Amino acid sequence: MASPSKYLAHYSEGLRAQVQGLIDDGRLGEVLARRYPEGHEIQSNAALYEFAMGIKRAKMSQSKPLSKVRYCDKISTLNHALGLHTYATRVQGAKLKTKHELRVASVFKQGPLAFLEMIVVHELAHLRERDHDKAFYRLCEHMLPEYHQVEFDMRMWLTWRELEGKPVRERKAKKAKKPKPE
Repeated sequence: MASPSKYLAHYSEGLRAQVQGLIDDGRLGEVLARRYPEGHEIQSNAALYEFAMGIKRAKMSQSKPLSKVRYCDKISTLNHALGLHTYATRVQGAKLKTKHELRVASVFKQGPLAFLEMIVVHELAHLRERDHDKAFYRLCEHMLPEYHQVEFDMRMWLTWRELEGKPVRERKAKKAKKPKPE
């Protein structure tokens, strides 16, 4: 079976089959809306910065300081990512100064608060752990105990958004269409 989306490609065949079943039944959006009914009011870069700093103060108070946190329209198309942690080191006299920035894909302005929180937690974890290893995901779980479930649900939400503009009949018709022999 082909994966329902690029967002779910690394999950097991069984999970992808379940998601495909929800897509085929036209129920994926309904299931996600039931699980995550609330949106959020974090629409500006200033509000996003305050939100990220609140999580950082509560869960990672001893980590490196952040200079910027902002939404970015180009992040998913340029970097094939949903968020980015960047840093720049500059020489200032005899010292090296490093500035850390977090960028979050603008698509999360419309999503549930849990998805935005998961992305921010992921990027904040990169302040301590650069690689996506066990220590990194332990830190993510510490900051957001249901991290892995929220990440999976966020990937289903992105899949649903990708398919949202197409009527279900059109998707099924494309699937069932076979090339004619000449």
